[in-house]
Amino acid sequence: MTARPAGRPSRRSALVLLALGALACSRSSSTSEGASAARSAAAPGPLAAGAAAPAVSFPVHTGEQLSLASLRGKPVVVYFYPKDDTPGCTVEAQEIRDLHAELQRTGAVIIGVSTDGRDSHRAFAEKYALPFLLASDESGEIARAFGVALKNGKATRVSFVIGPDGKIKRSFPKVTPKGHAAELLTVLDS
Repeated sequence: MTARPAGRPSRRSALVLLALGALACSRSSSTSEGASAARSAAAPGPLAAGAAAPAVSFPVHTGEQLSLASLRGKPVVVYFYPKDDTPGCTVEAQEIRDLHAELQRTGAVIIGVSTDGRDSHRAFAEKYALPFLLASDESGEIARAFGVALKNGKATRVSFVIGPDGKIKRSFPKVTPKGHAAELLTVLDS
């Protein structure tokens, strides 16, 4: 038997150490992959066509509480926007206002949703003579129920057309404010 220099592990010990190191690396990698998958699962994206609309209630600017279930049998437009009385949000709301008679002809109920409070919504509706409902989602729960991302506490611009059967007929995951009211009308007319 030959003597080994002090401090050097045997070949067998070295192999065990290498195996343990590889195992630790693979665990670390799968833990990060698992965390990444968990983040993805937490933010799956907006509900897609065919999905059931969530059972949510909307506190609207008129002071009433409106449940989505109570609107079953009618088409519903739920459009999320970041903030009252900002340029893009105002353009979108004004275009919906300008096409409101045609949108109503389809029987649709229109609900704009942001994280602004009821007083802000009421002032926005009055300033621009908005004839549709604005719902407050200060906690972000309604946005999360629809899979709408929040950035800096504000909902991203996403719209949904819900059919009379309570299922999502069409979702618009990336809305451009200008021209969006016409897109909504096209879906409601189809």
